[in-house]
Amino acid sequence: MKRTATVFTAIAMLVQPVVGQAASFTGRVTLPDGRPAYGAMVTVFDADGERRQTVYTAADGSYAIRTPYAGKLKVRGRLSGFKDGTVEQQASAGGSARLNVSLGTFASLGEMNETLSASAFNARLPWPNLKRDRPAFVSQCNYCHQMGNGWTRIPRDHEQWIGEVEKMENMLAMQSQAQGRVIAETLWKGFDGKPFQASQSYGANPELARAKVREWLVGDGYTFIHDADVADDGLLYGTDEGHDILWVLDRETGKIEQYKLPDIDLPRGGIFSGMKLPIGQFTGKHGPHSMAQTSDGRIWITNALSSTLMNFDPRTKAFKTYQVGHDALYPHTIRVDKNDIVWFTIVASNQIGRFDPKTEQMTVMRLPSNGVLRWVTDQLFPTLMRIGSWFPDQAVHLNLSTHRFFGEQILAFPYGIDVNPVDGSIWYAKLYASKIGRIDSKTMEVKEWDTPMLGPRRPRFDANGIFWIPAFDSGGLMRFDPKTEKFETYRIPAVGKNEYETPYALNVDRKTGQVWMAANNSDRIIRFDPASKAFFTYPSPTRVTVLRDFSFTEDGQVCSSSSNMPAAAIEDGRPSFICIEPEGGAADRTALGS
Repeated sequence: MKRTATVFTAIAMLVQPVVGQAASFTGRVTLPDGRPAYGAMVTVFDADGERRQTVYTAADGSYAIRTPYAGKLKVRGRLSGFKDGTVEQQASAGGSARLNVSLGTFASLGEMNETLSASAFNARLPWPNLKRDRPAFVSQCNYCHQMGNGWTRIPRDHEQWIGEVEKMENMLAMQSQAQGRVIAETLWKGFDGKPFQASQSYGANPELARAKVREWLVGDGYTFIHDADVADDGLLYGTDEGHDILWVLDRETGKIEQYKLPDIDLPRGGIFSGMKLPIGQFTGKHGPHSMAQTSDGRIWITNALSSTLMNFDPRTKAFKTYQVGHDALYPHTIRVDKNDIVWFTIVASNQIGRFDPKTEQMTVMRLPSNGVLRWVTDQLFPTLMRIGSWFPDQAVHLNLSTHRFFGEQILAFPYGIDVNPVDGSIWYAKLYASKIGRIDSKTMEVKEWDTPMLGPRRPRFDANGIFWIPAFDSGGLMRFDPKTEKFETYRIPAVGKNEYETPYALNVDRKTGQVWMAANNSDRIIRFDPASKAFFTYPSPTRVTVLRDFSFTEDGQVCSSSSNMPAAAIEDGRPSFICIEPEGGAADRTALGS
């Protein structure tokens, strides 16, 4: 059979039963010139297109993958810089097939451009002054969604871009009016739709060939699963911030259930109803955001839009709601300490919440304002939101907000939070003030440090009490030792010339010490090894991958949720749960004798 540039060639169909698996594939992936494709992704889609599994090729182009799927399956090969190869294969129960693939070449430069990640397009934006003007764009335009993907880089005229920037401001993008004008003009000039030459490399390595990725599609094009968390029952839970739903995935069976949060006496958008929230994207009132579990099995949820704390009991499927009060605006990231005390950040009012489930006592403390302007904003912002709620969907709060003159720097924005396993102290990161802080959990005394990189977002502790911090605005990773009070910084390698990264969240596997991090500008997950100080890249099988929090399963999988807003911009048009099994690919090779 003659090889083509874009399709798989079935070399042999072998009936070889594999216990517990429905379909297995082995083979090699080659470049158009016949050389082996190192680090290529081989993805098997189930018959309904709702689930898929992916492995990466070794240096010789070989791969092996076991799946639980049966029936008519789609198999795809993918590598940056080359055209996908796909085939549909009828899989018999317990059988295996040997399939080789030759990747193709693009018919045009424009066709190649469609496969690039958002970071390639951001790198071309013609900022008048890169150092002065780009930071506001990175900080305010890159966090709810990718900026530069196929949806967001559509060519528009100057006035249309002004309108787009104003629309984002309606949804709490905090650029100043002057910054907004520069952003709009730069996007008008830079996102012109003209083809350009670019090359991206994801850094294939032997570790990559050992990994396996699983994905499960969830909801629809407007489902916004902000965070995912693995609970003690092994199920994967996801908070749908736009639709007030808790999604629950059984990773073994692929079954997905949903539980609607209880209604509340608030309009759509909750206490943020005065903002111009997109109707398709936001239909709820609570805005469930982040999750953490106490030892009794209850899952605690911060509701960003209703400013409430809620728990969900997996056994009874019942919710219970608690008011945060104290002019709290946007409860955000949540963690639980060893005494089952629930701690959470409250970003828009510069506060930390503390809740004792046993006494049901809620305590809210205000953090240092870090300057007169931030103090004024801390006092003013809750009032503006209340006034705005009198005029639904009109965004009248913008007329008085201090950010219009000073940008995001007039907010502190306490964002991520974690508990130090060594002494039980509570640590947080102030996103816009670029500070980290420590709260003594007994005295509530606060101490803060300036971070050497900008934009600390969602940090985590390792087992030894070292604080690891993603620097979103600076495209880096920070290590902070509370004992010495010293920082170390690491720049995340980009995948292309002049590109930058936006690390949103991270988590540390306390069994292995490995730091796992979201790299949302370039469709990849990054692992950092503290011992060798080396970064390892795992390219996402799905384009437009925006990940939030990470959590770990008992068997070592690393799980998150793909939650670009809107999900319709994702390659599949829907969000997903996603889990990486660092040794899953190696296990498949061993089982299949490859």
